[in-house]
Amino acid sequence: MNGITTCGTGVDSGVPATLPRERHRRPVKSLFEFRRQVPRTVAIASAFLAWTAFLLGWHLLAAAEFTPAQLLPGPISVVEALWRLLVEGAFGMDILQSVKRILLSFCIAVAIALPLGVLMGAFPVVEGFWNPLVSPFRYLPAPSFVPLLLMWLGTGESQKIALLVLGVVWFLVTLFMDNTKAVREELVECSRTLGASRWQVLAKVIFPAALPTYVDTARQMLAVSWTYLVIAEIVAATDGIGAMMMRAKRFVRVDDILAGILVIGLLGLAFDLLFRLIHRLGFRYLR
Repeated sequence: MNGITTCGTGVDSGVPATLPRERHRRPVKSLFEFRRQVPRTVAIASAFLAWTAFLLGWHLLAAAEFTPAQLLPGPISVVEALWRLLVEGAFGMDILQSVKRILLSFCIAVAIALPLGVLMGAFPVVEGFWNPLVSPFRYLPAPSFVPLLLMWLGTGESQKIALLVLGVVWFLVTLFMDNTKAVREELVECSRTLGASRWQVLAKVIFPAALPTYVDTARQMLAVSWTYLVIAEIVAATDGIGAMMMRAKRFVRVDDILAGILVIGLLGLAFDLLFRLIHRLGFRYLR
């Protein structure tokens, strides 16, 4: 018998019975399939609609004057405040100082966490020694170290950099360790079979295989560094975005504070896009 017999009908058909149903599936419903990649145009339109709804809701809430305009300025007032800060004040230098602190502290954190995380992920004996120390520190809030850092390092730049490093380094160690463990065991066994030494396997097999995930982990954890920036800069700071926001608080300039928050968000987004670009250009073979 040629063809396929449909269940319960006894009718022969040359195509599976499920195809007509697939052909008439509604386009909107198909967008909600599990892990289905949406078209780029749909993603851009969705992002535009989300931001439009957020800004419109913010504007309407401010215009309704449920609270005084001074305490809840609208988005237009915040943009005007940001322009005024950039043109009339020294906010540009504050932004540069904050970016410098983020980059310096994050580079220090990666320089500490990456070698340790790689060794912990590659050698269980190293993990057995360090993990009991690293794991508990992940649960200690970095701001709780501020009094100690002030006593040990004073109110200068070292105290702020140390706080930013403490905010991310323990998480980086654990995540880098997990990235290293995720390297396929077959690659390690094959290289050992071919006569590679332990350090050759680590440097030429494990590290290159895990490098894309290291970069992606660094991108995600850089966002955490930005969340600690204001905390680091509100304690005895004379410059930086956080210091500007504290000065604005004294004069109840909520529009200036929101402008600072806006700048932090935009800078974080810019660095995230930069890391994505580095990942895309550096690891073309993953496409």
